[in-house]
Formats: sequence, structure tokens, C-alpha cells
Amino acid sequence: MKKQPEITDKTRQTFINVFCDLYSQKPIEKISIQEIANQSGYNRSTFYQYFTDIYELLDYVEERVMKSINEEMASREFSTHSFQDALQCLENAEEISVFKALLGDYGAVHFVERLKREIPFEKLIVNFPSNEVLAPYIIEFYISTLISIFRLWIRNGKDLSSEELVKLVDSLFANGITPYHSSGA
Repeated sequence: MKKQPEITDKTRQTFINVFCDLYSQKPIEKISIQEIANQSGYNRSTFYQYFTDIYELLDYVEERVMKSINEEMASREFSTHSFQDALQCLENAEEISVFKALLGDYGAVHFVERLKREIPFEKLIVNFPSNEVLAPYIIEFYISTLISIFRLWIRNGKDLSSEELVKLVDSLFANGITPYHSSGA
């Protein structure tokens, strides 16, 4: 007899949630299938019905995030508040716990690189640089900064509202850090 789809989805999601929780606390090499199974309330053989190993589980999580982000970006018209649009795409794309894991201290650099490659961030740059030699550097600076700020915001438990974060980023890109220097240093 075949299991009902909602039960298998719930079981898969439980494995994903436990994995993301563990991955936000320690490197993937230190996470065992036994640990995931125990914390999920299932046995190892159940885990293997869904994933061949931890790396396949990680790939599954990353693929789902990328698909979700791309669908979100494809479904919207971008305004001049491009960072706000990107932030909403990232926020709407997946549970924050997944981003905490993928972009956390133990998350793989390759996921950040994949984000840079696969998300059309160029659409988000209002005045796209015309100098062909400088353009890749400017885009890299812009994208890396946005991702790093998003990572910090997630790590800090979203201590700023998304509006405050957007305002800060807009100000930093427009005016640099000079307005934030403390006087009398």
C-alpha cells in the first residue's frame, strides 16, 4: 500500500527542518543521518526512503530555495526600490530557518556563489554600469554587499524591520558610511 502524499511531504519536511536546524549550528560533516533521524522521530531507513545521503538532502533544500526565489522574481515587476524587491523575494521564497542554515556560519560558500549566478540581480541595479570592464566589479560589489547584509540581518534575528533595512541599504549605497561615523573619534 502506498503512503498518502501529505504524509510523505510531512515526513520529508520534518527531515528538512531538523537538518536546517542542525546545519545552522554545525558543519555538514558533523551531522549524521542517525542524528537527523533521531531528532525527526523516525529511523534511519525512513530517511533513506527520501534521501540517499545528507548531501542529497542539502541539494534538495538548495534546489527548492532557488526554484522558489526564481518563481518569486519572475512573478513581479521590479520598481526603483530594487533591494526592497529582492528582499521581499528572499523573504517570501522560503522559511527563514532554511536561509539561516544555508547562509549561516556553516553554510557552503558555493550556495552564495550560486545565488549570485542564478538570481538576475542585474535587473535590480537601477543605473546599470555602462563601462564593460568595470561592470562585473560593480555588480559583484553590489550583490555581495546585499547578500552579506541579508545574512547579517537573518543572523541577528531580523532586529530591523524590512523597511529600516531597505532604508539603511539605500542610504549606504547612495551616501556611503560617512553619515554613520561617530563624531569626536
